[in-house]
Amino acid sequence: MKKLLLGNEALAQGAIDAGLSGVYAYPGTPSTEITEYIQKSKIAQELNIHSSWSVNEKTAMEAALGMSYAGKKSMVVMKHVGLNVAADVFMNTSVSGINGGLVVVVADDPSMHSSQNEQDSRYYGKFAMIPMLEPSNQQECYDITKYAFELSEELGLPVLIRLVTRLSHSRAGVVTGERIAQNTVHLPKISTQFQLIPLHARVLYQHLVNIQPDMLAISENSEFNQFEQGTNKTIGIIASGIAYNYLMENFENGECPYPVLKISQYPLPKESIKILFDTCEKILVLEDGYPFIEEAISDFLGENRKVIGRLSGDVPRIGELNPDNIANALGFDVVVNGKLPKVVMGRPPQLCVGCGHNDLFNAINALKKETENQQVFGDIGCSALGVLSPYESINTLIEMGSSITMAKGASDAGIHPAIAVIGDSTFTHSGMTGLLDAIIEKTPITVIISDNSAIAMTGAQDSAASGRLISICKGLGIEDDHLKIITPLHKNLQENIDIIREEINYKGVSVVISQRPCVQLPKEKKDKLKEYANVSIN
Repeated sequence: MKKLLLGNEALAQGAIDAGLSGVYAYPGTPSTEITEYIQKSKIAQELNIHSSWSVNEKTAMEAALGMSYAGKKSMVVMKHVGLNVAADVFMNTSVSGINGGLVVVVADDPSMHSSQNEQDSRYYGKFAMIPMLEPSNQQECYDITKYAFELSEELGLPVLIRLVTRLSHSRAGVVTGERIAQNTVHLPKISTQFQLIPLHARVLYQHLVNIQPDMLAISENSEFNQFEQGTNKTIGIIASGIAYNYLMENFENGECPYPVLKISQYPLPKESIKILFDTCEKILVLEDGYPFIEEAISDFLGENRKVIGRLSGDVPRIGELNPDNIANALGFDVVVNGKLPKVVMGRPPQLCVGCGHNDLFNAINALKKETENQQVFGDIGCSALGVLSPYESINTLIEMGSSITMAKGASDAGIHPAIAVIGDSTFTHSGMTGLLDAIIEKTPITVIISDNSAIAMTGAQDSAASGRLISICKGLGIEDDHLKIITPLHKNLQENIDIIREEINYKGVSVVISQRPCVQLPKEKKDKLKEYANVSIN
């Protein structure tokens, strides 16, 4: 059957057809559609594939590992910065290995379309010493995912699939195949496999090191790594993932005259690379992300002036690749980043009309006029737009959960008032532990949880915090007198200012919950929220 699918959707369908039993994820652009596709799939529902959102990426991967421990095939999905959150279990899983097939899908974001950085997840895969796969098109997203589960169970290791934004969010026709049956429950044959005390971990780590040559041999013969002989040996090209597609767009009918090594499976196929070096005058490395391959080539072939790419400056060091800057690297007469006619004026992102964050920022800004040194520490989510005009309410924005801990550190340094603004889903993702730190030390900070009852920035998925914020804050130790709820509406502006001012002046930890559902939520969902809201929701 042929379907028109996003790269994300093709990967999700590949997982379903590979015999998936559970997908675990936290929403994050550009990865979100993978899990959403499975959640909406009729076949996935019939197969009872678990597909609920997790609280964060670490808990998601731990749950996926638990399903693998039980012998079933599982998948964990995240964006690149989410792998930082899951790194602890990710690294240890390469040592413990798996039981049922386990695939880790990470969507990188070159050019930072919706991210704080453009880190390259391939370095994590190399760090963990596990196989990696990098599709070059939507069909490979499907095929590689089915193969990844086979490879995972063959090697007894998790397998990392790396996507990039353009592949995740573009469509093409995809031919799907037969669906493989799900695994039955079966526990590990070796009882000590998942017991990572030093006694057992040393043995398991030695095994991981021992099978590295096997991984290399599989990669050398992989159908996803292809060597294309060319007639013009003045330059040889190594192109990984989507960069291969960009390269071929520069040649009529995709017929490149130069030798090309297409790489979609790692470890790098050393023998093929050596052949390219021995037969070509120079080597152009094309990869979307960091100069991962370019650096690795030097590791096993030594420093060589024949290699050009991102490090040499022949390809832009930062941002996405595209057919034009590849053409430029090949010496073709192409204007890169030329001036385009302005069809519409550029404009920064902005909050939705009627968004509750807007009224919260108005209250925070009013208080700024009363203090000389008010510092507001922001967090990831829609409220991050408070950095921009017309609000300019937030002084810092680093990563998930950093608002509370940075406010604590600033307060420890003598800053007052130190205010943290964090969304409800970000709070449960990684803000709770920081609040506990502040409570233990009675740090004088004010934490404002902007509760819109959704993971709004990625499509209004359900928030794990909905109906639980007051219980969580009380359980952590916030005093009743300093746990306040406000409704961010213009008519309540003065009342909200007064409440926040009072908590700022308190010499301890206080929490203000600014509670109003996301304006994009359907009426049915808002009505359901009223059933368990601690106060009336307007």
